[in-house]
Amino acid sequence: MQVLVAGPEDGVMIPIPQYPAYTAQISLLGGTEAPYYLKESDGWGVHTAELTASYEKCVKESKATPRLFVAINPGNPTGNVLERSVMEDMVRFCHDHNMVLLADEVYQVNIYACNKEFKSFREVVLQMPEPYNKTMLVSLHSTSKGVIGECGRRGGYFEELNIPADLHAQIVKMSSINICSNVNGQVMTALMCTPPAPGGESYASFMKEFTDIFDDMKTRAAMLAKELNTIVGFSCQLVEGAMYAFPCLTVPAKYAKHNDEQNAKEGRKLTLDARWALELLESEGIVVVPGSGFGQEPDTLHFRTTILPPTEQMARMVKSIRTFQEGLYAKYKD
Repeated sequence: MQVLVAGPEDGVMIPIPQYPAYTAQISLLGGTEAPYYLKESDGWGVHTAELTASYEKCVKESKATPRLFVAINPGNPTGNVLERSVMEDMVRFCHDHNMVLLADEVYQVNIYACNKEFKSFREVVLQMPEPYNKTMLVSLHSTSKGVIGECGRRGGYFEELNIPADLHAQIVKMSSINICSNVNGQVMTALMCTPPAPGGESYASFMKEFTDIFDDMKTRAAMLAKELNTIVGFSCQLVEGAMYAFPCLTVPAKYAKHNDEQNAKEGRKLTLDARWALELLESEGIVVVPGSGFGQEPDTLHFRTTILPPTEQMARMVKSIRTFQEGLYAKYKD
């Protein structure tokens, strides 16, 4: 991103909801955000019409030209997995608008939906006909996600495809400024890329541990979405991949008034979803992230929670959230 964004005249198309590191980096570089909204009612789908509208708005209203297009697959915080046909639409869109496609694929191992499978953007690009197989692509992968890291130990890499030599030279130059990555990260990345192979001494134990962890995550992903959908005021899409659920939240109008009164009293401006998350923490000791931190459709509320807690803890977590939400509706009912 540092190579492509020089100032406000350079735009970056990002999905909304999105991983906040992207907006932070755009702000740091002085670039212009060009958000495209994912369609929640369509399982957080991506529609070409929305991409076109976002691009044109950036050009006409912000006077910026999008240089980079960010795709997160599987989605964070949304937990959706992109269909191949949608990925092909995104590739065509990037090529037609001369943008680099940045594919954030750090959760690629975590696919839980039986009707979905992970396809890398690299594979999709290479299998498309001319001229789309020449689309500029940078793919990201990480050891800290997936089954190996479980959001823990850090390590990772990026891979270029169809990047012009002069742009590649600048990327190498920028990378060379940094000191080498830590040894633990390098070791983890090597192990992720070359796991134990069939016939090896550790293969059986590795596969057992890997499968046990993955199956537990898959079970918790289904359980979390199912249980959240039974709570008043919640609507949660299926967790098809990654490690998060991002349910839509509704609250009584009187609770919105309560937030306004508390903000006036405290001298701050908490968003309604942030107030809800704060009071959930204070009441039940449960930490969630307000949807406003990721971006969301206007006039909607969400929060992000994770599938990482063990099954027993997750059951208690959902019970606590239910208790809080039902109590809130009883207290502030219209």
